[in-house]
Amino acid sequence: MSGPSVSTSAAFKRVPVGRRAVVRGAALLVPALAGAAACGPEKRDRRSDGELHDRIHDLVTAELPKGPGATVLAASESGIVYSESFGLADRARGIRCGRDTVYDIASNTKQFTAAAVLKLEMDGRVHVRDRLGDLLPGLPPDIRPLTVHQLLSHTSGLPEFLPDRYGDDYTPLSRAELLQALTHTELRSRPGRAFHYSNLGYSLLAVVIEERSGQPYEQFLADRLFRPAGLDRTGHVRPGWPRRDIAVEYDEKGKPAGRPTEQPWAPDGPHWNLRGNGGMLSTATDLFHWHVALNGGEVLSADARRKLFTPHATASEDSDDGLAYGYGWALDPGTGEHRIAWHTGQSQVGGSYSEIVRSVDGRALVVLSTNYSTRKGAWAIPEVELARGIADLILEE
Repeated sequence: MSGPSVSTSAAFKRVPVGRRAVVRGAALLVPALAGAAACGPEKRDRRSDGELHDRIHDLVTAELPKGPGATVLAASESGIVYSESFGLADRARGIRCGRDTVYDIASNTKQFTAAAVLKLEMDGRVHVRDRLGDLLPGLPPDIRPLTVHQLLSHTSGLPEFLPDRYGDDYTPLSRAELLQALTHTELRSRPGRAFHYSNLGYSLLAVVIEERSGQPYEQFLADRLFRPAGLDRTGHVRPGWPRRDIAVEYDEKGKPAGRPTEQPWAPDGPHWNLRGNGGMLSTATDLFHWHVALNGGEVLSADARRKLFTPHATASEDSDDGLAYGYGWALDPGTGEHRIAWHTGQSQVGGSYSEIVRSVDGRALVVLSTNYSTRKGAWAIPEVELARGIADLILEE
């Protein structure tokens, strides 16, 4: 989150920068996803899946740096067409990475927070146009008019983080202290007028989820999103993973920085500088299941899925490049059949990096996760256009 020793960026970049790398792309209004293909067996690629696998593998081996522990999964309409892991999840113990290695997916948490809000809207417990002052008691006067929609789309005017005095991602901060800190937080712009990427805004959405559901944030996501979608290894602490299944993070010098769950956390997950906007742990397999769920109506309605992938805000300093943001997803420009939604995330210690790229019509998915994302002076995986290149290969079929 915040803190003077950490480089941050509130703006979207083609090459993401900052603590939990933001995202790099945009799209035009996306139709409802009812009837979208759901990675089933009905249709096959014109090329064989084996040939597609080989083409993807050639790209991965050419572009992925040597050294990091990483997992790459790709899926087409026919299902998973590529799933390979490289390197070690724990060097000291010689544990190799695999498709079910648990990685910190960082800011990719936002898509789950956004989906949880829309689930509450489906239940009639909240509406995206509701004002925070009507949902949360005791807020400062300038925060009360902010809407749920503005938080979801990063147009509330809130800064990226709380003031430095409230620490960083791993500083103990309670929900009550988060809300109290708003009295010392100034808006960057008038609400609804400009895009400012805000982790703070998504932490406030986690508060809304708890208030309107009557459940802890992670429990609501587990009960209403993860379990129905078949995600049993995603969360903060509830999955109860064996320690060896969670990847150790390595900093830019290659030194171990521990597992995400070994950082200063509350008993039920990250403290409130991070909760709602980051800190979720998941696997490539679970993220594939989530992709399939987003292609059907078992978890979210067609209207809710449409809202996720509608470009609600221009998310670039250059308004002509088409970069946009939906709810928890970045969206690439274009009017073609295979519009791309994606997001990236990078942990504070810099080791874990996660990128999810999917076509909104459900025909392509790419998941890239690593526990060692940057080697100082040598390479940085966030600067490699690997995931998008794989998606292009799938969509060419």
